Amino acid sequence: MPASDTVVHRDAPFAIRWVEDFVPGDLFEYGAYPMEEDDIIAFAKRYDPQEFHTNPAAAKATPYGGLIASGLQTSSVFMRLLIDAFPNVASLGSPGWDELRWPAPVRPGTVLSARTEIVERRFSKSRPDRGIVTGRHEMKTQDGTRVFSVQNYWFVLRREPGA
Repeated sequence: MPASDTVVHRDAPFAIRWVEDFVPGDLFEYGAYPMEEDDIIAFAKRYDPQEFHTNPAAAKATPYGGLIASGLQTSSVFMRLLIDAFPNVASLGSPGWDELRWPAPVRPGTVLSARTEIVERRFSKSRPDRGIVTGRHEMKTQDGTRVFSVQNYWFVLRREPGA
């Protein structure tokens, strides 16, 4: 993450954001998402039905010592927080994520918050109406434990195509 003199934006309201509006070095902190036991179990029963995600009693006998959220759910929560924080981006979607990590488990009662650093912005040579924004993201618990990190790429329209 950036040096201590970097401006940190917290829960800032955004007008429409074009690719030109993303500046490498910008840092954003946002969100507060509570992870509830019922939601963890319901998500896991549908998408990742392993006992340490679906059965609190059985989860106690696993190396995790209790129920934990699926990494897929943690990733989905990040996506929700990201879109809530950046609601008006002229987005064309993403070609993918790199370096996805879940360095610590997420347990019921945890509150997740996110942090995004803009690490690169480039304009497309082949499609002058857009650019690509690269972000480095992480989520932490209320006690500061990092539970998620990823680098992603975002296709975003230009304010003035070909400028």
